[in-house]
Amino acid sequence: MQILVLNGPNLNLLGTREPEIYGATTLADIEAACISHGATIGLTVSCAQSNCEGILIDHLHAARGTMAGVIINAGAYTHTSVALRDAISAIALPVVELHLSNTHAREAFRHVSLIAPVCVGVIQGFGARGYNLALDALKGHLTRA
Repeated sequence: MQILVLNGPNLNLLGTREPEIYGATTLADIEAACISHGATIGLTVSCAQSNCEGILIDHLHAARGTMAGVIINAGAYTHTSVALRDAISAIALPVVELHLSNTHAREAFRHVSLIAPVCVGVIQGFGARGYNLALDALKGHLTRA
C-alpha cells in the first residue's frame, strides 16, 4: 500500500521556525521517520511539500489512482482553503488531517478546519510523533484492523 504524506506552507522551515511550538525536528527528519515507520508496518510512503496551494492540489490529484491514502498537514491552508477541501473530496481517498501543535490550544482562527469534515480523522498536538500515529491510523483504516 502506497501512502502520500503531504506537507503544506512553512513546514519546510521546521526545526528553525518557532521551535517552542513546532519542535526542533526538521521536515527531512520527519520524512525519513515516515518512510522508516511506514516500511515497518507494511506501507510504502512518498513525501511531498509545497508552500503553494495549487501544487498541493496537484499532489492530491496525482494521488488518485496511485495511492491508497493521504496524510496531510495543510498548515494554515487548513483554516482557509476551500480548494484543498474540494480536492480532498474529489480524489475519493481516505485522508488523515495532521497538525504538530494542538490547534485548539492556539489562536481562535486556528480552531476551525475546513478540511476535517472530508477527512477520515484528525491527529494533532503530538509533535513529530503525530506522523507515525497518522500512519498507524491510516493503515488501520485501510485494513479495518
